[in-house]
Amino acid sequence: MALIEQTLVYAAQTAVGQVRGHNEDAVLCCPELNLWAVADGMGGHRRGEVASALALQALRSACAEGQDLLGAVHAANCAVLEAAEADAECRGMGTTLVAVRFTGADFQIAWVGDSRAYRIDTDSISGLSRDHSWVQSMIDVGEMSIEEARDHPQRNVIFQCLGRDDQVLEVGLVQGSLGAHELLLLCSDGLTGELTDLQIQQVCAGASNLDELVEQLITLANQLGGRDNISCIVLGRDAAEPVAAAQPRGFLSKLFKPLTK
Repeated sequence: MALIEQTLVYAAQTAVGQVRGHNEDAVLCCPELNLWAVADGMGGHRRGEVASALALQALRSACAEGQDLLGAVHAANCAVLEAAEADAECRGMGTTLVAVRFTGADFQIAWVGDSRAYRIDTDSISGLSRDHSWVQSMIDVGEMSIEEARDHPQRNVIFQCLGRDDQVLEVGLVQGSLGAHELLLLCSDGLTGELTDLQIQQVCAGASNLDELVEQLITLANQLGGRDNISCIVLGRDAAEPVAAAQPRGFLSKLFKPLTK
């Protein structure tokens, strides 16, 4: 677990899962730019891992050069498209992306595809992103429930990703402020494809620290099938010491301690 100026803590992990032969996910932790991101690559000949790594490299470089998060996402898209144009083996590769950039406690989140961002506290979990996916479009018009979408055969069909040259890129954006007693989770669909939102929140409530939290999230996703690569980054504002294992509410009971006047 890393500490940033005594205000933000974070932990990150990526894993291949139980089915895939290699990992096409990538994570970016760049505290010097207040930037974190998860990318989930796709494409033949292991080029998905090229797309995800290249997108995060371009995202970081664009932010370092002074671009805002939206501009950096478009720069990442251009980098993937240019690489595919230059190398025939890379044709058709792409990647989803979810990224957050902080200014103090305030943040901006950008996403493309079905990698997600969540806000979590002691009693609830709320999605901050909205999948660019076929099943989400069906949910939006009331033709499919969230439960039905989880197991639908077309649940992995997405409308947007970095690296597509046949449409205008749509980037989701949301702004907010992270409370002193909240966590922010960025993850690939390898996590949300196995765990429900409630299960994610329950794991967060029981972990002793952020490193343990990301380990437990990935372990549970693997236990429930691990059908895809699994990646997650968790960020919080308090640098609280881990609580004793005997305390039943785990890390969140320390992080989300009641406020006193």
